[in-house]
Amino acid sequence: MAQHTTGFVPALAALLGNGFIAILKWIGFFASGSSAMFAEAVHSVADVSNQALLLFGIVRARRAPTPEFEYGYGRERFFWALISACGIFFVGAGVTIMHGIEALTTSAHSAPTAFSFGILGVAFVVEVITLVVALRALKARFPAHTWQYALAHGDPVTVAVVYEDTVAVEGVLVALASMWLSEITGDAHWDGYGALLIGGMLAFIAIVLIRKNHQYLIGRSMPEEMRRKILKMLAADPIIEKVVDFKSSTLGLDQYRVTCDIEVNGSALFREMRERQFVSDRFEDMGESEEEFVRFCVEYADRIPRIIGEHINRVEAKVQKAFPSITHVDIELN
Repeated sequence: MAQHTTGFVPALAALLGNGFIAILKWIGFFASGSSAMFAEAVHSVADVSNQALLLFGIVRARRAPTPEFEYGYGRERFFWALISACGIFFVGAGVTIMHGIEALTTSAHSAPTAFSFGILGVAFVVEVITLVVALRALKARFPAHTWQYALAHGDPVTVAVVYEDTVAVEGVLVALASMWLSEITGDAHWDGYGALLIGGMLAFIAIVLIRKNHQYLIGRSMPEEMRRKILKMLAADPIIEKVVDFKSSTLGLDQYRVTCDIEVNGSALFREMRERQFVSDRFEDMGESEEEFVRFCVEYADRIPRIIGEHINRVEAKVQKAFPSITHVDIELN
């Protein structure tokens, strides 16, 4: 159940934090008319909507498998995370950039106030807190790996919150700088430049998240490190001559399906049959007639696939025990 709720706390913390500061930013925008403040207000509204979608995806992904969807609904979290990323791009970045362009093409001058700067200060503190929550959740899942690895293989929900909150912190700093420059120079263009920069950052992060979730939705394979360990385990089995083909795909967060084709080592298989006393027992029963010999061959041929099937079942169970995140294993004879 843990993998189903991963990302819930960071997304919920970000939702509550952004909901609070979105209200403050809109108050600040109406008080100052600043384009950068408007960009930040839109940014926070987009974040609230996106994080609500992320939470919805987590809840949907927890549903049990059904006859219609036998592998479950784990990919739902990737779908809603993709919708969230599209929202960042079209709503967050699109509206912000359009307002920035409008600020650059008009002569309207904003009037930042101490209250506006205070709101951005509060927003900065809240955004930093939610960012720390998301970073801790991400690092807790990959304590022995680098941040680059964690961001590449982490839960898309948590990664989305990390990226969004990082841009949110940077966006507040950009808004503060652009409002301050606009005020001290009397040039309203600085305000528009700030809005454009914030919109550009949102667009970049949205593209990163869209690409990440797209990979999971089309069946991204398991991490290479895990793949190597499984292949090593299969190669160590005496009955498996070699692994001809190996494929994996993501079914949900920390949920993978593995399929592979193998060739059987005939000598090792025969040794296992001898260990089960099948050969010696039949040898004692077999007479010298051709009929007895044919009966032995028929029983021998009938026993082989059963023994292979039993051994494959044990190998599959061994793989799943060593790697609990592998929910489905299908090993077939080449």
